[in-house]
Amino acid sequence: MTHETDVLVIGGGATGAGVARDLAMRGLTVTLADRGGLSSGTTGRSHGLLHSGARYAEADEVGARECIAENRILRDIAGHCIGDTGGLFVQLADDDPAYFDEKLAACREYDIDAEVISGDEAHERVPDLSPDVERAMVVPDGVVYPSRLVAANAADVERREGTVLTNAPVESIVVDDGRVATVHLGGEADTDVTASYVVNATGAWAGKLAAMAGVEVEMRPTSGVMVSVDYPDLGPVLNRCRDPDDGDIVIPHDDQAVLGTTSNVVDDPDAYPTDEAEVERMFAECGEMLPAVRDAEVLRTWWGVRPLYAPDEEARGSQSGGKGASRGISRGFFVLDHDDDGVGNFASIVGGKLTSYRLMAEETADLVADRLGVDEPCRTADEPLPGVDDTTELNRFVSTYDARSPTDEDVVAGD
Repeated sequence: MTHETDVLVIGGGATGAGVARDLAMRGLTVTLADRGGLSSGTTGRSHGLLHSGARYAEADEVGARECIAENRILRDIAGHCIGDTGGLFVQLADDDPAYFDEKLAACREYDIDAEVISGDEAHERVPDLSPDVERAMVVPDGVVYPSRLVAANAADVERREGTVLTNAPVESIVVDDGRVATVHLGGEADTDVTASYVVNATGAWAGKLAAMAGVEVEMRPTSGVMVSVDYPDLGPVLNRCRDPDDGDIVIPHDDQAVLGTTSNVVDDPDAYPTDEAEVERMFAECGEMLPAVRDAEVLRTWWGVRPLYAPDEEARGSQSGGKGASRGISRGFFVLDHDDDGVGNFASIVGGKLTSYRLMAEETADLVADRLGVDEPCRTADEPLPGVDDTTELNRFVSTYDARSPTDEDVVAGD
């Protein structure tokens, strides 16, 4: 059996689903395929932070500006796919006050709302904060519920006569005369796909998929642990205001808090060490900001893998266990046109952050539309995702696309 489509998007995380939605809105027939359920890779195994840009402000102007712009767009289009919690960057007694001041100045320069409050005011907002908090910066961070976000994008693809295939791993890619001729999907799909254009949105697995088409994409994935604990009503996201390091973020959910994270370079995104010492480090480090979590009950633990692009990481000297610049925190994104590699209808999108998924999708879709001669603009920043005002409908989408993921399974199950 052969399935024909204008565009085949491989990879059902946020970026892949976003690309598929964007192209479907431009009038193309689109097929989105993933080897498992949607959001089963990096997207659904993240810490789920909706960045304000403040985390990057003093070190990465482009990333900071992208985050605050996309943060505002998601608040308009994503409804209950996000949680509007706000965030605090807290300065403890041992933290460098000059770093706080530099971050604050950069936030203000890049139009990221940032208000300084005293340690006492911070304790009024989060009573269990460490007594060592000297001051805090209030920023518009939030929480992303990735399974809902991905599923809502996928639902819009099908609403626009596209196709979404789950449990459909790529088993082979045939390249003929400098173009992808067919992609064979196994699993429940078991079909050959012919497409005018193919997008590789497989994240940390992009190198593996590209190799099937005879193209080299150098990835340098890093793993990180998240620990969800029983801690209700945290309120805002907590960020340690220091050079980025292990255990410097605490993410609120309804009745839980997620502690994160570590950063270790791995060779294979499907097989990497998961060291219990990383879990213990989350309690030690996050506990410096919020001591009460050290005694909280562990409800679930998971590791995720970041889809980092090797040339970018090498340029910045990223390394396992690094902090600050050597941690690889900036994570820009790259749209790779493989026409330059001899495969004219194939592109990869790598790097980036969950917060910037829509922008990543837009730039990828711009390339595809240009190659296919489609003169329709991107509209994803203006049109709300389907079902976002109704948590029951969103959770139905999650079930339909087998998109339930560790990051937000407690929130989805709770509704």
